[in-house]
Amino acid sequence: MAAISLEELTKDFGALRAVDRLSLEVRPGEVVGLLGPNGAGKTTALRVLAGLLAPTSGRALLLGFDVTERPLQARRQLGFLTASTGLYERLTVKEVLSTFGRLHGMAEVAITGRLAQLSAELELSEFLDRRCGSLSTGQKQRVSIARAVLHEPAVYVLDEPTASLDPLASSGILEMVRRARGAGKAVLFSTHRMEEAEFLCDRLVFLAAGKAVAEGTPAELRHRSGEPSLTGAFLHYAKLGARS
Repeated sequence: MAAISLEELTKDFGALRAVDRLSLEVRPGEVVGLLGPNGAGKTTALRVLAGLLAPTSGRALLLGFDVTERPLQARRQLGFLTASTGLYERLTVKEVLSTFGRLHGMAEVAITGRLAQLSAELELSEFLDRRCGSLSTGQKQRVSIARAVLHEPAVYVLDEPTASLDPLASSGILEMVRRARGAGKAVLFSTHRMEEAEFLCDRLVFLAAGKAVAEGTPAELRHRSGEPSLTGAFLHYAKLGARS
């Protein structure tokens, strides 16, 4: 069974079709990247998968659970990060993460252990006891990622997880994703950073105007596009989508 499955997924906003019959699968232990220009439908597709938006047609499933028909069961499988999700600014980082651990039904000893693990992986230790309102943008992003994966879900869905991070902080996120893949988790994430996609992804899906215009490994997509770099392939498929 695929851990993530989109089946002819379509999402309309009035006359605008943001996602157009998108189908893709992500298997356990696989990292798949969504690439495409702004407005291609990446974030909308991920938000439908997370149950934040209802599809116009088609289906989104997490470990076989339809996110529309069985939302609670589906969301238990999911760690979701989006740029628009804020933190409680008056709470400390530790308080926010502990609260979300309890909401996920985690025992206190499990929360303590997971906090220690994520603090080391994401370098949270120096500001665990600071209020979230006092954190920098990059620090808030790391806390948001920790909150998303605190309960060790089977599926990670990450919308531009390193967008506000410097290269050093980004490397910690990428290493966390690699460890998740090694632990058999399925990861679907969007990015505009071609070097991340090349380094991390087993497969890539290029979106343009809400449609999947190409899919394959980074090497396959470079070869098919006739471009020596993934950035060149990105531009090639963006133009192809604009003409379709």
